[in-house]
Amino acid sequence: MAIGNIYAIAGVSVIGGALFGFDITSLSAQLGMQSFLCYFNQGPEGPPFNDAEKCSGPRSLVKGGITASMSAGSWIGALCSGPVSDRLGRKKSIMIGCIIWVIGSTLCCAAQNIPMLCIGRLINGFSVGIESAQVPVYIAEISPPSKRGRFIGFQQWAITWGILIMYYMSYGASYIGEDNSREYSTTSFRLPWGLQMIPAFVLFFMMMLLPESPRWLARKDHWDETHAVLTLVHGKGDPNHPFVQTELKEIRDMVEFERQHANVTYLDLFKPRMLNRTFIGMFTQIWSQLTGMNVMMYYINDVFAMAGYSGEASLLASSINYIINVFMTIPALLWMDRWGRRPTLLVGAFFMCVWMLSNAGILATHGVVQEDAVVASQSMKVTGGPAKAMVACTYLFVASFAPTWGPVSWTYPPELFPLRLRGKGVALATSSNWAFNTALGLFVPEAFANIKWKTYLVFAVFLIVMFIHVFFLFPETAGKTLEETEAIFEDPNGIKYIGTPAWKTRVSSRRTARLEAGDVGDIESKDHNLAESQTERVEPEKTS
Repeated sequence: MAIGNIYAIAGVSVIGGALFGFDITSLSAQLGMQSFLCYFNQGPEGPPFNDAEKCSGPRSLVKGGITASMSAGSWIGALCSGPVSDRLGRKKSIMIGCIIWVIGSTLCCAAQNIPMLCIGRLINGFSVGIESAQVPVYIAEISPPSKRGRFIGFQQWAITWGILIMYYMSYGASYIGEDNSREYSTTSFRLPWGLQMIPAFVLFFMMMLLPESPRWLARKDHWDETHAVLTLVHGKGDPNHPFVQTELKEIRDMVEFERQHANVTYLDLFKPRMLNRTFIGMFTQIWSQLTGMNVMMYYINDVFAMAGYSGEASLLASSINYIINVFMTIPALLWMDRWGRRPTLLVGAFFMCVWMLSNAGILATHGVVQEDAVVASQSMKVTGGPAKAMVACTYLFVASFAPTWGPVSWTYPPELFPLRLRGKGVALATSSNWAFNTALGLFVPEAFANIKWKTYLVFAVFLIVMFIHVFFLFPETAGKTLEETEAIFEDPNGIKYIGTPAWKTRVSSRRTARLEAGDVGDIESKDHNLAESQTERVEPEKTS
């Protein structure tokens, strides 16, 4: 029998997010590890296992390439996940991602050189692309509207836990082989890469116990199964629960309406009536990368090295970053559906801009250029009070991202698209995340090496632009059913091809909570409004 508790369903499925977190720190922790630097050394001292103090590791651009290979695979995996999910189902696509993850992790664990490591990370990335695109879709389609943000936000929380757990596993493994001061055991980085397979096995077998998305089942005309899943998850076993009945009716109406748009492709996302929400979905994920958060994740060792931390001190300081990331995500899980998506994104962009400008100012004013730096991306150095201020601003930046753009960037895109395009729409949005993740993975080491403190200034400018973009074009979706969100973009009284102006939309969590509790009056009113909305958006298509 399938598991019906929505917390259990979300808790299992977001293990897919933990795989992404594992992959982030399975590399970021290694980039400061002498065993990794010596084994993959490209410095003037020659082949692996020379004097540890002279091992500079891969060159800056190659280091960026190793990092970006995972993101490149994720870009491809996210794009492929849409058709796979639409054909095989949300549940099976997540399980396929688990199998691919094990293959990629095996190659990483056995990597003999940089090309082999990049191939393993590329395959790992393909898996992460599938999971990061389809886990939010699955949760969005099965969650109650009043808590949908919380449950999709679990994806980001799982990512932060994956980052933290893998970092401490890597930190512990870094001590393996330290009995010889000149040579380090490759087990110190191979062991974490092997252990990261375990969550994939857990996710694969636990997914067998979860129900399929009711909206995907409805699209395939499996109405009895759709009703059964809604009863299990939302009706507490009562097939006649008012919310189950109205949700089933909404889904049926939407599916019947979308029969007119069968055989959709990615090109449908760029038609005039869809273009606005496609760009919003894509830029939600693009902006989440251009906040600069992954600078603080992938290259945190470089950041702290410039603040005077090295070796064990750097690893410990970095781990605090990841602990902040985990615990500062919790407020969003508890209150994001009350706060709403728009205010959360706006507040996050403002404060992150403050901390980016602060770090730029600290390095510009107090930083000393290190012309002879062993690691080129550690191109500046600050000491004393400015160094402490730089570390503090880094922590505050993470504390600003964690409850804002982190969870909302995963929650928002699945809420934007109609059922017929949701799988492909979220896949395209997520692929945009990975495209920019790939570019930043290559850009950041080179940027630190060449434009130095101005790297922070670049991200500050992006944060200012994203604040303006969110204010004018990102509507509020919190508390609305997925079908109601569709009505925002199809508002006949709104702006053509945009719908209700973003700044006029409001959170609806309280009303939706009453609907979920069975307030029949609200249900009847909502059904009438939704029917009117669907009728109004059909008429323009007939006249055109």
